Amino acid sequence: MPAIIGPGHTESTQKTLSEDHLISSALSILQPNSDRSKSEMSDSSSLVLAALQGDSTARSEDSVSQDDGVPSDISHFPHLQDRPPVSPSQDQEQALQEGDDEESAIAHCFDRSVSPATAMLRNRGAAYEKVGEDGVTKMHKFSLYETSSRFFLVGADVLDHRFRILKIDRTVESGDLNISEDDIVYTKKEMNQLLNAVDDGNKSSGGLKLRSSTWGLLGFIRFTGEYYMLLITKRSQVAVIGGHYVYQVDGTELISLTSPSTRFKTERHPEEARFVGILSNLDLSRSFYFSCSYDITHTLQYNIRRERGALREGLRLGSKPQFKHNEMFVWNHHLLRPAGLALKNTYDWCLPIMHGFVDQATLTVFGRTVYITIIARRSRYFAGARFLKRGANDLGYAANDVETEQIVSEMLTTSFHAPGPRLYTNPNWTSYVQHRGSIPLYWTQDSTGVTPKPDIQLNLIDPFYGAAALHFDNLFERYGAPVYVLNLVKARERTPRESILLKEFTKAITYLNQFLPNDKQIIYKAWDMSRASKSRDQDVIGTLESIAEDVLRTTSFFHNGDGIAHSISMQNGVARTNCIDCLDRTNAAQFVIGKLALGHQLHALGVISGKSIEYDTDAVNLFTHMFHAHGDTIAIQYGGSHLVNTMETYRKINQWTSQPRDMVESFRRYYNNSFLDGQRQEAYNLFLGNYVFVQGQPMLWDLSTDYYLHHADPRAWLTQERRSYIQWFTPDHLNRQEMPEAPHPAISERTLGFHDNYWWEYYRPLAVSSFIKIFSFRMNSTLKYIPFKLTQEGRHDLSPFKVRLGNEHEATDKPRSRKGVTIVDPQTKSHSNALAKEPNRSASSTDNVLPKWMQPHLNGSSHTQHSILKDSSGDAPKISKTSIQNHLNDGKSPKDKSALAQLTLNHFVVNSLNPSVSTNEMDEYSRYISHPLNLPLVVSSEAPRSLNLEFPAYINSASLEAIQSSHSAEEDINDYQEYLRVGDDPLTVTEADTPKKRYKAYRQWLKGKSLFKQQRIDP
Repeated sequence: MPAIIGPGHTESTQKTLSEDHLISSALSILQPNSDRSKSEMSDSSSLVLAALQGDSTARSEDSVSQDDGVPSDISHFPHLQDRPPVSPSQDQEQALQEGDDEESAIAHCFDRSVSPATAMLRNRGAAYEKVGEDGVTKMHKFSLYETSSRFFLVGADVLDHRFRILKIDRTVESGDLNISEDDIVYTKKEMNQLLNAVDDGNKSSGGLKLRSSTWGLLGFIRFTGEYYMLLITKRSQVAVIGGHYVYQVDGTELISLTSPSTRFKTERHPEEARFVGILSNLDLSRSFYFSCSYDITHTLQYNIRRERGALREGLRLGSKPQFKHNEMFVWNHHLLRPAGLALKNTYDWCLPIMHGFVDQATLTVFGRTVYITIIARRSRYFAGARFLKRGANDLGYAANDVETEQIVSEMLTTSFHAPGPRLYTNPNWTSYVQHRGSIPLYWTQDSTGVTPKPDIQLNLIDPFYGAAALHFDNLFERYGAPVYVLNLVKARERTPRESILLKEFTKAITYLNQFLPNDKQIIYKAWDMSRASKSRDQDVIGTLESIAEDVLRTTSFFHNGDGIAHSISMQNGVARTNCIDCLDRTNAAQFVIGKLALGHQLHALGVISGKSIEYDTDAVNLFTHMFHAHGDTIAIQYGGSHLVNTMETYRKINQWTSQPRDMVESFRRYYNNSFLDGQRQEAYNLFLGNYVFVQGQPMLWDLSTDYYLHHADPRAWLTQERRSYIQWFTPDHLNRQEMPEAPHPAISERTLGFHDNYWWEYYRPLAVSSFIKIFSFRMNSTLKYIPFKLTQEGRHDLSPFKVRLGNEHEATDKPRSRKGVTIVDPQTKSHSNALAKEPNRSASSTDNVLPKWMQPHLNGSSHTQHSILKDSSGDAPKISKTSIQNHLNDGKSPKDKSALAQLTLNHFVVNSLNPSVSTNEMDEYSRYISHPLNLPLVVSSEAPRSLNLEFPAYINSASLEAIQSSHSAEEDINDYQEYLRVGDDPLTVTEADTPKKRYKAYRQWLKGKSLFKQQRIDP
């Protein structure tokens, strides 16, 4: 277990106090309750003042040791409160039913009140604000109103203080889009008056009506005639990064911009409804994400590098620069094109959405809170289903191209900024990026047959490997050099399939490397992971860990800082992993690399002293669950089913029950690939704009192939300049990525909210909420792995880096069993009785070195009884109390013990036919056979060194109380002596012998009863 560094003690011994804790303490002081005394307020205020002055001398006595990361007394661990978690109250349950998030999933509409029209005239001289003043740009939620001729989209900021309006004309001809953007920023009162005026002006045609409440506009799309706008109607919080929330789209609505009035109604194309139905096959409520204030289409390293560069160069401009999103991961890019042509500030109204996976969890380390965030971004280029999109297109974009980023941050402060404020220099943020994608060659698989694994065909043999050259040049541009390629396809097969791609990909890397500088060449590692996992003499995880160490040494990871007090580490290069599908084997390899990167990130944050984390710890188990969810989501998006082979498969710890599950997932993947992938591909092509309806051209469903939708137009090849076959890369892309210097606080004349307005979004100081609705409070954490019962007596190590045994991951809250017959295991009962008699016993107070078989006798208890219901070895068939209870509850009365006796008898027979040896018995037998058979003659008082000193140690350690307790009572001796006396005729029982205990069964037999206890068994 790696050593844990104490709170606030990083490698640079930085003393930083939690921002959230200071704020909560300060608010409690500024707004005290009426019941609080003045002394409590003074004590609290002095505590906050001492914290603000950096006074960190007061430490708790039971804090974590800075040397080894464990408590000083190794036999005791921190105690949790001796009280089980209480169930939520009725108010809390009602709150959870209304919505799990702090803000409801469905947006509330604008609170409009009807007022006289004359109020607008009296407030005609009201002071308006322009867009761009004091950062007034982004809108948080929207309300859509409609009249017979226009749509009015009213946007509000986070605080509902400032409002803007967008007008959409519904009377234009089919195929046109007329949008008017109002630059004026209104107050709530002014916006209410404006809507009332619009309502009064349209009374004759029905007035102003509320159509929908939405969280954002995804854009506009047109099929054959009129335009539609796509709105986000429902969302949920999934992560928080630097105080900026990341949301998942849970509901959308497609609204036609055509007026229902017959005067503006045009003839509808007969295939319009079919296009709408194809678009509905794409479920936008699964794995689509957005953020109102954080660019999730770029990595954390890119965002901070861009912001710091802008602060160094663009502060004199007097306005915040507008950045472009990464179009590769903006899946609604086609819908944003009409909005970009009609609006001056597109992203003030429209939200770019990303497709992939986002998850966040908390790693709790003795009070220190560390957030682990996994973001997977799927490329929109050459996107599609498994067998329909293989290899790469002629533009260099690979199929199933996914960028996975893991962000590890310690939440001493919320934002990206260090105290000062030193903008974007917070040293508590780290990230690491990986990449997966199909082999960038021209190859396909024909899935029209019934074969679950179709043959692989190389459609085009390019001696210059143009597609691979474009692909790796794009990787150099995004991540820098070098690129570490981990190829996991099969090398030896009876019928060559994957091995064909292995040979061709190896030739491509060899060709491309001969033109690159030596220190920038592509590092290529090919390893048959499938064959190694089936072999008994190969360690799959060990090999992957050695590869991961080489990867981390090559690429490093990103660690933010100011470059003075805290050094900056940049990630240059990326690990590109692929197998044939980039699903099962790829996800396992990326997990091992990410696990090692997690250890390096925690070490850089000062959480652990080492750079690696062991398996079966709470931290790795949490990371494993997150990465499995990440792999399942990517597999569903590309292959149509969950992962078939997980980390348990490659660690060879999966249970036999996983085999039926793997078979079901394999069949589900085959079914989706054979029958459903075509519909999904059509939805992708329509939503991404790969297919655009043109009069006279074939319909989408009439195309025999979508090859020309994803490749460049061959007619444009003659007009384009041919790339060089030798210098296939861009030299500027090979340069190392450097972080710009941090700007001095005095340079900026703007407030912090102008550069990064995270405060109002995350803290929401004017909103009333509860802990059960705050996302940070509800986040998944390593605390769920802590068994509550073991923590009551301090018998559980709370460190998330402690390797757990199998029995340490039992559920903390087990449901109480119903009333009925329960069989108590003698071993469990004796153990619980011993604990009840000695509640204060500790391991440190027991210095007894006696053998295990002597300790129960000296302690006054009997030997350990082996139960017929449970075998300690765990190998023999077991019968649980739950199964007995369920058997009794099948219509039988709990008082009927016949069924229980039959169940016990059956289990006794099974255990008799399948004998097993417990672990304790094996240990005792090993000690017995290792004991010396011939004892040497003792001729001196000195014991020889080669002699087993267990018996002398037993003699020396035996205390007076133990010796006294070993003597038998006088009545026990009399009974034993009487038992040894045997008469002249022992087979004859006299009347004097009948009162004795040994003849109790004989007396019962004389009365006519059987010698053995019989029970009636129901047929």
